[in-house]
Amino acid sequence: CCSAACWSVSQPFEVRWWRRRRLGLVSLLPLACTGTHNNPFTANRAMPAAEVTPGLHRPADLALRQQRIKGWKPILDPTWVICSLLVIAAIFIPVGFKLESMANSIVELRQEYDAFDDPAPLCGITDTANAGRKCTIEFTVPKDMEPPVLVHYEIQGFYQNQRTYVNSRDDAQLLGATEQTRLGMEACEPLDKLGNITLNPCGLIANTLFNDVFTLTTDGDSPPPVDADGVPLAMIEEGIAWQSDLEFKFRQPDGFRFAQCGSCDDANCTCDSDEWSCDDWGPYKDRDGNCFLYYYPNTETTRYLYQTYPMIVSPIEGVMNEHFIVWMRTAALPSFRKLYGWFDQRIVAGTKLTFDLEANWVVTSFRGRKALIISNNNVFGGRNEALGQYFIIIGVICLVFGAFFLLKHTFRRRKLADKKYLQFKEE
Repeated sequence: CCSAACWSVSQPFEVRWWRRRRLGLVSLLPLACTGTHNNPFTANRAMPAAEVTPGLHRPADLALRQQRIKGWKPILDPTWVICSLLVIAAIFIPVGFKLESMANSIVELRQEYDAFDDPAPLCGITDTANAGRKCTIEFTVPKDMEPPVLVHYEIQGFYQNQRTYVNSRDDAQLLGATEQTRLGMEACEPLDKLGNITLNPCGLIANTLFNDVFTLTTDGDSPPPVDADGVPLAMIEEGIAWQSDLEFKFRQPDGFRFAQCGSCDDANCTCDSDEWSCDDWGPYKDRDGNCFLYYYPNTETTRYLYQTYPMIVSPIEGVMNEHFIVWMRTAALPSFRKLYGWFDQRIVAGTKLTFDLEANWVVTSFRGRKALIISNNNVFGGRNEALGQYFIIIGVICLVFGAFFLLKHTFRRRKLADKKYLQFKEE
């Protein structure tokens, strides 16, 4: 080949020529290259003449393609700058006060009950995991709270955003697969197995589930709390997870099934047959007194979620338990809140809310804290006083600079294009 523009002789000439023609590069071939190629495999083939189509690759005659779009370049003279600063101040300052007023209207009640550096925590369990310590937390509502009233637990110092922690899960297993792939096992290490027993679900996230239990007290010597209409308050623990997570990310293991007994005293409500796998645990009885039979596959070699966290997860729900699904959506910051329940009733001022607490989750091992929070919200979410303060600060800064420039422009105006401000390089 007589120039660098020619292709390697290792390709048939017709292929090279048609590629160059398609790219519009045929005209770049030197005349010496348009004759018979000296490739021994194509020496007897005549080269077609180079055809060049004028304007073949010319961009379309559009303003965008031809760079003829009109542009606006404002000249930032003093009048423009002063007006812009004053307009920003006029918008940001009222908006900031409004946001601060909305934040102050939110009621937020917080009670910390365990911390690594608290010598006498309200409900501390030191390093004893699954201690099951019973405690009571009381709140007195200072003013009316409109529904929804949210119940969160707060954790400080726990890094759910750590890379190994975030990746430590098997999504196929969470969608019902009972056989793990090699990649799934590697992702879950070291919490993939306990000896010869497979964990389902595996991984760090699933096996560090927050398992403190909060229950609104409705019995005892004092009357149960009621809403504005006199109806007893009830904390709802459904509807706290994302609907997309419930529909697309979690499924019970393949082969799982359950059946409700007509009565817990029914002779047929037994796990003795091979049809059910609940022989070691017996039929499951829910809060309403209903009994269920259930079957999980491979129970001899697999440990399921309801066996690891029986205080939170029932065998009927399994990985579809919403507390578990909320926990599996990892937090971006080391201090975070997660929704535990909510009230759809209006709570009047002076109402006393008493929660029975069963403490199981250890915080001293990572120098953390945990708290229970009751709050309502607005269109911007929970209570956030900083947002309104940021708006006010920015508005005040713009107002100060706008006023300064206005006074400067009024009393000591600088002549536009005044030659005395020009500086020439000395010869």
